Amino acid sequence: MSVWDDLVGQRAVLDTLRHAAAGEGMTHAWLFTGPPGSGRSNVARAFAAALQCETRTGCGECEACRLGIKGSHPDIKWVRSETSVLYVDDMRDLVQAAAKFPSVGRWQIVVIEDADRLGTPENPRTGNALLKAIEEPTPRTVWLLCAPTRADVLPTIASRSRHVTLATPTGEQITDFLVRSGIDATVASFAARASQGHIGRARALCVDEGTRSRRREIVSLPARLTGIGSCMTAATNLNELAKEETEAITAETEQRELKDLQSIFGNERKDLASRSYRAALSSLEKLQKQKAKRRVLDVIDRALMDLVSVYRDAIALSMGAPGMLVNEELRGDVETIARAATSEELLRMIDAIFTAREQMLEFNVPPQLALESMMVALRLPAGRP
Repeated sequence: MSVWDDLVGQRAVLDTLRHAAAGEGMTHAWLFTGPPGSGRSNVARAFAAALQCETRTGCGECEACRLGIKGSHPDIKWVRSETSVLYVDDMRDLVQAAAKFPSVGRWQIVVIEDADRLGTPENPRTGNALLKAIEEPTPRTVWLLCAPTRADVLPTIASRSRHVTLATPTGEQITDFLVRSGIDATVASFAARASQGHIGRARALCVDEGTRSRRREIVSLPARLTGIGSCMTAATNLNELAKEETEAITAETEQRELKDLQSIFGNERKDLASRSYRAALSSLEKLQKQKAKRRVLDVIDRALMDLVSVYRDAIALSMGAPGMLVNEELRGDVETIARAATSEELLRMIDAIFTAREQMLEFNVPPQLALESMMVALRLPAGRP
């Protein structure tokens, strides 16, 4: 089994990466782009493992491949941001570390999963810290950057990287992958439709009842938005649902981070006058708040995409499109929505969802306010059969 076997729907780019791993067309910086769920980080992981592979093929059998796929190879560094930005000091430290000669592998590889958080044209400091390393690469260093689109990355970095565009896997491809992974065919088919091409989401829907339950709650909302009261309730419920899911994810991690900090400072933390400990604790608490805020937004963002799928289903019904709905299990609700609103109104509802998304992610509007405004815009017109 090679490192490439679990890459779903990306056959078009695999030849390019295989040749590069073998030394044909290799370059020092790569930019992987594709929609959420297309497997950007999975492709980067497989490519990184193949670059370190003892046979240069990504055989999946050698020690370098196994460590690379597990994420524990000493010469492959992973950068994941759980906040809205990657910080300039961290990037400077990373650039210095990446300039070192590899310890056991063929390359010193750095994978940045969220290259879109390297800064903006107005505030490019973090990206500029990386730019010099890409402009003047060290001989054995490779940078693998992941982002939704090329436009999400600072132009100076994108222009110096080889661009690889990933496709959204089809429902059939995801279903086949899940079945090969041991998932029941009926469950796999549902997960492939409900995930809308998002591989990680499809996996979660297969194995986690909590994930399935939360999605059912979200996609059942549109048919219930018949008055202002129900809209306000839906906004509050969605916001609280996101907070609860985030707290469940972060509680254990935050406790571990606090214990690690206390272990570092030892008895010094008991000294009320210890400025260094209080400063470190304050910095940790600030970072944890930023992480939690970003996670809440990520959970809400996923819920918004589930909402969009309901309105797209309603448009498909209105237009008489053949085939199964994304939310086939809620066909009755979708039919109610399609009868209550015209295709033009349904398109405006989809636009309202993306407006709320932009308000929260780009303009820092409090989620409760953005969701309330959105839910009111999604209220079903009254008086239609």
